Amino acid sequence: MIYEAVYDCPAARAADPQIFARAKQQTIHSVMLQTMKTNEFLTLFHHLRQSGIHALVVKGIVCRNLYPNPDYRMSGDEDILIPEDQFELCHQAMLDYGMQPADQAQDIYTEYEVPYGKPGSPLYIELHKCLFPPESDAYGDLNRFFKNVQDRAVKLSIDGEEVVTMGHTDHLFYLICHAFKHFLHSGFGIRQVCDIVLFANHYGTEIDWIRILRQCREIHADVFTAALFRIGQKYLTFDPVLAGYPKEWQEIRVDEQPLLEDLLNAGIYGDGTMSRKHSSSITLNAVSAQKQGKKAEHSVIKTLFPPAKSMERRYPYLKKYPMLLPVAWVSRILKYRKEISKSQNNDAAQAVAIGNRRVELLKQYKILDK
Repeated sequence: MIYEAVYDCPAARAADPQIFARAKQQTIHSVMLQTMKTNEFLTLFHHLRQSGIHALVVKGIVCRNLYPNPDYRMSGDEDILIPEDQFELCHQAMLDYGMQPADQAQDIYTEYEVPYGKPGSPLYIELHKCLFPPESDAYGDLNRFFKNVQDRAVKLSIDGEEVVTMGHTDHLFYLICHAFKHFLHSGFGIRQVCDIVLFANHYGTEIDWIRILRQCREIHADVFTAALFRIGQKYLTFDPVLAGYPKEWQEIRVDEQPLLEDLLNAGIYGDGTMSRKHSSSITLNAVSAQKQGKKAEHSVIKTLFPPAKSMERRYPYLKKYPMLLPVAWVSRILKYRKEISKSQNNDAAQAVAIGNRRVELLKQYKILDK
């Protein structure tokens, strides 16, 4: 998308042709790779449905289908949601197709999300038993909104193939929650706003906006979401009339500029620098503390030595041997020091400064109490 926009700019004609030649080659390669992944994913999804699995496609391919040139919107992976009680059946179907768990050390039966890859193929799948890690104090409770999404599923045609996905209201709310989750970590990029805007424009008249507003208020994300749509309206293609965006949403007073600056600094996935990525410990601790009725403090100690529950995903042995938490802390700190030595954009003091600044941003958008 960037290549096409820059190429069509009149000033680009004065640029060195060699720059465009290299960019064009890279662009063609990326688009071809995405086309291959899309085609293989559709074949895999059909295989899962034929195997009797009530699989739902979420995010990636559904959002990509809304763009003028779908394969210009890259996806590193594709997400599939299944009922948890069908995991064993789905796992066998994935193996039958040639997929293999990407992390051989992972306990696939206890994790909420299991990644799969296929040898010799660029296809990468994240298989979800639920959409958010249940153990997360900051956002694990978001799963309650999606307990019965299979009952409200809809069918779409993508590249001539039928896929099943969440209902439009559920899906838009999930896109918002997904961006919200990343915002609580180290942020997210402009692409997620593009996805939300295009989805709202396309399916807006079929969306229960008041239900989404009620749910956003319940998780303290209503001001944050209103800012996203304000960014979409001012800088992208969001059309409140086309989307059926009601006055209850439009009346929310919000300054979108701080959020815009934050997401432009975040990179595509919210981890523009390692310092920013490591700052997530501070923001997540603040949100978790508030949910537990405690004061949201900027604790460096908590950042360096998080509780066992939040360490279990990276260090699975803690589930069975919680007494090894000090060992996990040492491993984490050593890994952090190694990352610092390798990166010019990774500094502990800078991570704390970014985290503290982003806590104030969460307060500005009323996610945290002041």
